[in-house]
Amino acid sequence: MLTLGFLVALLFGSVQTVYGVLFLPVCVLTALWVREGDLLTAPVIVPIAFALGLLPLVDDGGSGGWLMGMVTGLATQAGWLYGGTLVAGATVLGRRMRTIRVINRRAAAARSRLRA
Repeated sequence: MLTLGFLVALLFGSVQTVYGVLFLPVCVLTALWVREGDLLTAPVIVPIAFALGLLPLVDDGGSGGWLMGMVTGLATQAGWLYGGTLVAGATVLGRRMRTIRVINRRAAAARSRLRA
């Protein structure tokens, strides 16, 4: 996300809406690429990555200006942040349900083999 933030700042200036739109596919890819054992961490990582990617997009007016830019950016782009987190959470939940279903089928097959 930091690299994406630098790329958006280079190509579009400080247009945070472009960053927000590009954030959604990154959320889906994050939820799809995360390991099975770490599925529940993806919705937590996504907002942190969003904030990290905002760093190059905020106005640089010293530490106070930077902090105000971060707060303003997070406040004005909250819809993209919530949407991305929701998309990542739904994708991870679907993957987790599929994993549990496979585990249950294997356990049922093993139980049926033991009975026979």
